[in-house]
Amino acid sequence: MDKVFKYPRLIRLAMNIWPPFFCCGIRFSQISADYRYAKIELRHWKINLNANRTQYGGSIFSMTDPVYSLLLMANLGSKYHVWDKSAEVDFIHPGRETLIAEAFLEAEKLAEIIQATRNGDKIYPTFTFHIKDAHGQLVAKVNRTLYVRLKAKYRPAINTESE
Repeated sequence: MDKVFKYPRLIRLAMNIWPPFFCCGIRFSQISADYRYAKIELRHWKINLNANRTQYGGSIFSMTDPVYSLLLMANLGSKYHVWDKSAEVDFIHPGRETLIAEAFLEAEKLAEIIQATRNGDKIYPTFTFHIKDAHGQLVAKVNRTLYVRLKAKYRPAINTESE
């Protein structure tokens, strides 16, 4: 694990004061020491409600934005590029209270990514968030597709394809 990810509590604090999250009422309530789990909450504030007085869809979508990228970067280290590639959201039920999203990075998925990229190939893993309210009601489902690849200087010499 890279030095920057050595202290998950510090990363959690940094994410919580990051203006795009802080100003929208989004906060990381947990990041596990091994960066395999994160819990994110979206507060029900006046400033992030829509015309119907429910959670603004953009804030719901935003609460999932950097999460899996962060978990993968911490687990793969600085030899890899990890970026968001695409995402889609399905709004299912109005959010009328604090919302919760949990991210789980399973060991099997991580091993699959490492195996698929070991020769310098890129991979586009997809992760799904089930955003729920405090009662367990599903509010939204967000699918995020990432781009993962070894950085050029770490790829085997036989692969000369550019990014």
